[in-house]
Formats: sequence, C-alpha cells, structure tokens
Amino acid sequence: MTVYLVLLHLVGAVILLLWAVRMVRTGVERSYEPALRRILKDGKGGWPRAAAIGGVVAAVLQSSTAVAVLASGFAGTGVLTVATGIAMLLGADVGSALVVQVLSINLNWIAPLLLIAGGGLFFKGQSRNQKQMGRVLIGIALIFISLAMIGTATLPLRDSPELPVVVNYLRGDFLTAFLIGAAFTWLVTSSVASVLLIVTLAGQGIIPAELAVSLVLGANFGAALIPVGLTRSSFPAARRIAVGHFILRGGGAVVMALIIRFVPLPLDRLGDAPRLAANLHLLVNILNLLVALPFCGRVEELMSRYFATPAQPDERPMPASALDQNVIGAPGLALASATREILRMAGLVEVMLAPVMDLYETLDKEKVRQLRRVEREVDQTHSAIKLYLARISYAAADADDARRGEELSRFAINLEYVGDIISKSLFHLAEVRQEKNLSFSPEGWRELCDLHHRVMTNMQLALNVLVSMDRDSACQLLEEKDQMRQAERQSYARHLKRLQAGSADTIESSDIHLETVRALKSINSLLAGIAYPILAESGDLLDSRLARLAHSD
Repeated sequence: MTVYLVLLHLVGAVILLLWAVRMVRTGVERSYEPALRRILKDGKGGWPRAAAIGGVVAAVLQSSTAVAVLASGFAGTGVLTVATGIAMLLGADVGSALVVQVLSINLNWIAPLLLIAGGGLFFKGQSRNQKQMGRVLIGIALIFISLAMIGTATLPLRDSPELPVVVNYLRGDFLTAFLIGAAFTWLVTSSVASVLLIVTLAGQGIIPAELAVSLVLGANFGAALIPVGLTRSSFPAARRIAVGHFILRGGGAVVMALIIRFVPLPLDRLGDAPRLAANLHLLVNILNLLVALPFCGRVEELMSRYFATPAQPDERPMPASALDQNVIGAPGLALASATREILRMAGLVEVMLAPVMDLYETLDKEKVRQLRRVEREVDQTHSAIKLYLARISYAAADADDARRGEELSRFAINLEYVGDIISKSLFHLAEVRQEKNLSFSPEGWRELCDLHHRVMTNMQLALNVLVSMDRDSACQLLEEKDQMRQAERQSYARHLKRLQAGSADTIESSDIHLETVRALKSINSLLAGIAYPILAESGDLLDSRLARLAHSD
C-alpha cells in the first residue's frame, strides 16, 4: 500500500508541475502575446539575431514549444523564412534551458510571497494584464511547490529494495534510459518540466549522475520531436521549420549521447547529480546552437525538397458537412448537427482573420486570393446552415429548441458578415497600403496588433459560449466587448494626438488606421452577439437600455 501512496503523491506532484508550467505560459501569452509576436517578427535581421530573440521569448514564456508554434505560424504567412525560424527555435532551446537553471535553484521560501502577490493581482487587479501577471506569479509559486512535493513524495523510494535494481539496470543501459527521457518529454510536451523532474529526482538521490545524463539527453531528443507533432497538419513552411529543427537538435542530442557514451569526459566538473543535470542541459543546447546555426540555410534547402506546396483551395475537396439530413426530424439532434457546422464555419472565418496583420505588414497576393476563396466557402456554408435550420419542424412543446434554432441562425449570419468584413474591408485595406507604400507609426501599429489579438481571443470565447451556453462566459464576453469599445476610443484619441503632432506616417496612413479599427470593432461586436440571448433568458440583460433609465426614475 505504501508504494501505491508514494506513486499517487508523485503522479499528483508531477501533474501539478505540468499544470503550473502551462499556467505561467498561458498567463504570459494572454497578456503579452501581441508584443511577443512583434518581437519574433523582428528576428528577420539575421540568424544570430533570430536566435537571440527566440531565446528571450522562450525564457519569458518558459517554453521553447510556444516559440516553435508562433514562429511556424509566421513562416506559414511568409513573414519569416524557414532558416530564420529554425534559428529562432535553436535560440529558444537555450532560453528554456536557462529557465531550468533558475527554477532548479531551491527557492521554496519565495513561494508564499509569490502566492500572496499573485493572488492580490489576480483577484484585485483592475486590468486584464494585472490579472494575468497574477496568474504568472501564482504559476511560478506552484512550480516551486510541486518540486518540493516531488522531493517529499520520493523520499520513501530511497529505502525501496526494488529501486537499486531498476536504477542499476538503466545506468548500464544507456539507450533505454535515453529513450525513456525522450518518451516522457514528448508525452508531457515540455522539456522544462521534464528536466526539472530529473533534477529533483537527482537531488533526492533517486537518480545517480550517470542516469541523469542519459535522461537529460533523451529529454532534448524528445523536445525536438514536440514541434514536429504540433505542426504535422500545418503549412509546408511550418513543417519545414519543425523537421529542420528536429534534424539539428535531435541529431545534436544523439551525437552528444554517443560522445559521452564512448569518450571519457570530465562531467563531474559540472557539479553533483542535480546540478550536473541542469548544467548539462544548458551546455548541450548552447553547443548545439553554436554548431548548428551556420547550417540553417542548408537545412532549409534540404527541407524544401521534401515538403511540396499544397494544392490550391480550388483544387482541394470540400470538407464533409456536419449537417446530418437523417436527423432533421429530431430537433435536438438536428440543432446539435447545425452547431457543429457553425463551428466548422467559424474555423474558416478564423483562417481568414488570423493572418490579417501579417498581410498588412507583408502582402502576399496569392495568399489573399486563397483566403478570398475561403470566404466563398463561408458563404456556401452559411446558405446550407440557413436552409437546414429552416427545414426543422418544432413541436409546440419545443419552444426552447425553436429559440435555439433562431440563435444559431443569427450567429451564422453574423459569421457570414464577419467574413465579408475581412474580405471586402481588411484585405482591401492591406492591398491599398501596399499599392500606396504607406507605413503606420510604431505606436499605431502596436495599437492595431493589440486590437487584432483582442478580437482573436474574443472569437475563441464566443465559440465557447456557443457550445456551452454558459451564463458566466456570456457575461465575460460582453465585458470584453465593453473593453474593446474602450480600447477603440483610446486608439482614436491617441491617433488624433499623433495627427496633431504632425507625424508623417500617421497622416499618410490615417484613413487605413481608422477603417481598420472600425472593422475590428465591428467584427468583435458581431461575435459577441451570441451572448445576448443567453443573458436575456437568464434575466441579466434588459430588452432595452432605456428601461434602465425608466427604472432609475
């Protein structure tokens, strides 16, 4: 029974560690993703610069995987070359290894302070950024707490008679230990969490130095596999970056493992077992960056031979519709089918909306042409949903189903309008900006990127509300709509100040800036429309704002 309790506590502590690392990353992403995206785009100035930027962003996000996803997205829209993306990932590997160095230091005493500060910001913060910073501080505190829990949970293992047998076997079987480290890291999708676990177990005397070396090298190999899996259905450029990075980082881990296995090296100079694990992880990634960086261009050429450009949208088959004609006589099932199809329609709209700011910066006419084809697919999908919902026959007792059908129909109309705004307004503005060779002021460009990021985030929230029909989420969506209105007003005010100051870039691009802000606000309002019927039904929304004035009299 004791063994089961030890395993139970250990698994719980590991899960807390994984969740805490993710909590920190998502907190930073939600608060600072627009700024991080701008920083990553600045990596176009050369491979060393790209590697440095990738390292900084990975250290902030505590994840090289997040950098891989962002860089792959930029490569898919043509903002980054494949070689630059690979350089960023190599730098991100060093950045995440530096995070391990910091978190592997025994700072348990600071966890309560982080919890107090983080809790205060999260519960009392007035802005989204303050709340997300509180989330980050709580996440860091939970990392330290989870590491302490792992240490406590593994104390009984040191007296286990079975442990020496397992450890001695893995110590003598370098390959098996290497594969275990790779598999675990790939499974948890975080090299930071994986190496921290190895460092903690080594610090408890569970893992000897020789075994820690094998596991750390395997963790680096597994970490190189993670972006490959995450981008397997992405653009060819994204897959080229992931596979090219795997060749360099994964190959580097294998080469280093062979060198350590067959060449006597003074690894004991790196410290005792826990410090050896953390220091070796950093050393391997630094060496890999220095050796592999000059080969990024060669790897890009190699990858271009094996990842062909996909067929044009006109040539690809239409995705299967979720509208099941066989359940049209069962309103509940038919509405569920329509909801699934609306989610597919929303996915098409998201494909159009996501690259808008990249197209503003670097217009790709072929990309715009493809996305306008997607807009025609959105129109076709909307027509099919509209006719499908019109065919549903509701019984007298199915008032709720009838109301749900009307809500789905209105939201489908809103999504179709969003597609029109993107295609006829935002894409057109991007083309005008290129034709006239206009530039935004740095402040104006940041405002537009922040507003676009806010709309993308609210779109995900709106789709969650569509599926869950959750009142609290609907309230949050309308609060976000109000914040978007305030952000729009602030953007207008700052824009007018720049005009008054005589900023040349602001004057030349004024019309495009203002029309873009108005278009993004309209898109956000259309997406927020899904919240109104939910809140009206729960009594949280008055039929008219004038009614509030009447009640106040």
